[in-house]
Amino acid sequence: MKKIVIIHFIIALSPISGYCQDIQHYEDKLAITKNKLEKLTVLDSLLARTYYTDSNAFINYSIQYIALAQEMDSIEYAAKKAIKLQIPLTNYANDPLNAITIINSVLARRYKIKDSSLLGGLYIKRGKANAKVDFKKAIEDYNMALENFSKKDSLKIADAYLFRGQAYSNIGKFVLAGIDYKTAYSKYEAKKEYDYMVFAQQGIISMFSMNGFYEKAKEERAALIMKMKALKLDKFLSNEYYNQALDYKKMGERNLEYKSLLKAEKSYIKNESSLSTFIGIHSRLIEYYCEHNQVIEAKKHLELIAQLDYDLSGNPPAELNFLGGKAKYLQTTGKYEEALELAQKKLSIAQNLGLEDEIMSSHSFLAELYFDLEDYKKSIQSSQASNKVKDSIYNRSTANALAYYQTLYETEKKEKELVEKNTNISLLEKDNAGFKNALLFGGIAILFGFGLVLLYRNQRYLKNHKILQEKFSQKLLISQENERRRISKDLHDGIGQQLLVIKNKLMTSGDNDTKKMVDNTIEEVRAISRDLHPFQLQELGITKAIENTINLIDENTVLFISAEIDNIDNVFSKEDEVNIYRIIQESLSNILKHAQAEAGKVSVKRFTNTIFISIRDNGVGFDFTEKYQDVKSLGLKTLLERTKFLKGQMKVTSKKDSGTVLEFQFPL
Repeated sequence: MKKIVIIHFIIALSPISGYCQDIQHYEDKLAITKNKLEKLTVLDSLLARTYYTDSNAFINYSIQYIALAQEMDSIEYAAKKAIKLQIPLTNYANDPLNAITIINSVLARRYKIKDSSLLGGLYIKRGKANAKVDFKKAIEDYNMALENFSKKDSLKIADAYLFRGQAYSNIGKFVLAGIDYKTAYSKYEAKKEYDYMVFAQQGIISMFSMNGFYEKAKEERAALIMKMKALKLDKFLSNEYYNQALDYKKMGERNLEYKSLLKAEKSYIKNESSLSTFIGIHSRLIEYYCEHNQVIEAKKHLELIAQLDYDLSGNPPAELNFLGGKAKYLQTTGKYEEALELAQKKLSIAQNLGLEDEIMSSHSFLAELYFDLEDYKKSIQSSQASNKVKDSIYNRSTANALAYYQTLYETEKKEKELVEKNTNISLLEKDNAGFKNALLFGGIAILFGFGLVLLYRNQRYLKNHKILQEKFSQKLLISQENERRRISKDLHDGIGQQLLVIKNKLMTSGDNDTKKMVDNTIEEVRAISRDLHPFQLQELGITKAIENTINLIDENTVLFISAEIDNIDNVFSKEDEVNIYRIIQESLSNILKHAQAEAGKVSVKRFTNTIFISIRDNGVGFDFTEKYQDVKSLGLKTLLERTKFLKGQMKVTSKKDSGTVLEFQFPL
């Protein structure tokens, strides 16, 4: 046992160079591998080795993996990788639109994804990417995620509420945002996921903070800190004190900012995920000390950051803080050119991330540096750029504040009106209690009796009407089929025979052109005759008749159609066989006429007590309710009437641009 532990320890401490050799080995293997399954396995190994080390390589291999998995029809594998790809592609490559496109390509075949967690996860990830582009679309994605998750996905449901709350907050819908944050908070708390519970509460605080409600944010943050201490979540305390310091700076309370930074430094607990907070705390302290000409103290904090063995390029927020702190130190020590280079780099990162506060402060700092370098023109330009962003932030905050207070006002107004109405009703009820009770119970008794009579009569009428309607529909179908049989027979025996006589006469005359026209006419008459009444049912049986119909469509149209047909000969009466054949024939006809599909599939399965028929296509789909209520659309109604005739059940699953599935179940 001791040997195994030592081996695992050695593997864990293996040098990165060995890992890089591994990457080269798998890249070479990928270049020569032809087998798709092997290639997928090699790509998986490359993804595991580049996830933490090379974002660009990870993105490239992920895109290759997803495309290959889709080609192999392994949609769930593609979905897993698309979910993992979203963050690097959106945040590090700054390409949310590509992330959306890749997830859309997987969702195009979402019917192949049976895992609710996976399907809902795709919508969440598309929402996270859309949040960089269009918050309204992000909200739609989070709604779709909530629709597709099942009860077992309770934590991911909480995530969807959390992210939707963030999106609502960003478009100024604070009441809805607050509801979602609280819902997420309660779900995390119920599952004892206290870390995520903290994130939900931080969402509420951030909502207040980023819209200028600093006092409200401070109040909520104080409550959260108390909760953290009670639950012994000390690892989060430092981050909260640090965020409070940032709010104090925005409020112009520099002394309180300093005190909060010291609290954050004192409560800091080192771990991998908190290094970003560590860098933020010490970078802000560097800036504070430099502004107060305490260069020695500033240098101490700069050295603390420098001692970290941490790649800042993989953490843009941490890199922003460090660049700001170091640039301020260099300015204070008179190294203006070096400070300028770092400040410009900070501005570039802030602009890529779209962080307005950081963009504003970067321009403001650049204005100072250009002034120090006596480049007054650029100093004025940077100052103007800073003021422009400041005005944008102010205008947005003002608009959001108005929206927030307007919502509060309307909510309070409605609550006040409701209280007044309830008070008036209570007073009236006290004055008229006896009379109202007598009137109420008497009225209820009369209404109840009258209602029972009406309900009974209405139910009887509806039942009789439904029976009559069904009988009429069934007789209509039988009459229609008989008329079709008669016309089909007349065509075949009458016009068909006459055409054959004409053909024979033409053969002797040698008029080949006219003979060819007669041949075509005979074929058309036969096709019409076959469509009107399937004589092949009597000649071949229903199983072969269905197979022949599918083969004719497959051979004579652009629709690729596959089939799985169990033998159902001699299971139904001849009359019922005609109806089953018509159901399949009419369903396929609808696909050809309306679906714009490239492929379809017919499945006829025989079980002990039932026959199950499924007809699906990958066409444009339709809105079932809208189509069924359309007076001109008789196809679905006819299918439903034939199903009722066979005492079966019919189910239609269709959405626009998502294909259609028709399912029928008939008892034996």
